[in-house]
Amino acid sequence: MPYIAVTALSHAGLVREHNEDSLVVGPWTLCGTVTQNPQTLVFPFGRPLVVAVADGLGGQPAGEVASELVVRQLSSLGPSLDGEEAVSDALSLCNRAVYSATEGRPELATMGTTVAGALVLPETLLAFNVGDSKVFHAAQDGLRQVSVDDSPAPAPGHRTTSAVTQVLGGSRGYNEITPHIAAFAVSEGDRYLVCSDGLTDPVPDEEIEDLLRVHDDGRAAFELWKAAIDAGGPDNITLALVRIGA
Repeated sequence: MPYIAVTALSHAGLVREHNEDSLVVGPWTLCGTVTQNPQTLVFPFGRPLVVAVADGLGGQPAGEVASELVVRQLSSLGPSLDGEEAVSDALSLCNRAVYSATEGRPELATMGTTVAGALVLPETLLAFNVGDSKVFHAAQDGLRQVSVDDSPAPAPGHRTTSAVTQVLGGSRGYNEITPHIAAFAVSEGDRYLVCSDGLTDPVPDEEIEDLLRVHDDGRAAFELWKAAIDAGGPDNITLALVRIGA
């Protein structure tokens, strides 16, 4: 019987005092904490499965609160998601939830979070994102980013930028979002990587591709985390590897 294997890992990195990332894999959530080792969960193929990473907005208050709100909302909504419109509606609901949580709580004002993920359906995988967390397809012919970064072009001489142009929450006044959603046919052997920029900022795509070419599941997650740590671990590192097995 076909199945979906999801290997997840979340770590504060070497510089940040706290982990403001959160993660959802189906009914399982990991919020603002650290995994000691990669965790692999296996699900039957055919039921909607949502896998997503939320990266609390740095430099603004309570990023871990915003990211937790989003993944818990997605975990609750996940079994009912059945297409692009449902995913878009769910992300808009998450956006409203982040703003609503700040009402009457000035210490939470302007909190926000990115989100990126995949919804696995019987025939389709929907990759989605708001912000600069990413989704990659690790295919036979190489690694391809299938999310769309909400960020300006990096400054000359720089590979990345920490600025974002769209997040969930993140301002005192309510802002609508326009999620990026793309559909892909699902087949046995497909692999997708969902991650925060704590992985992709310090580790170039070429190195991620090389690691995924030779490793899978738990070993791949460990090697990706190690690459980010070896590069200085400047930010929280959260990732989920999705593999369609048979």
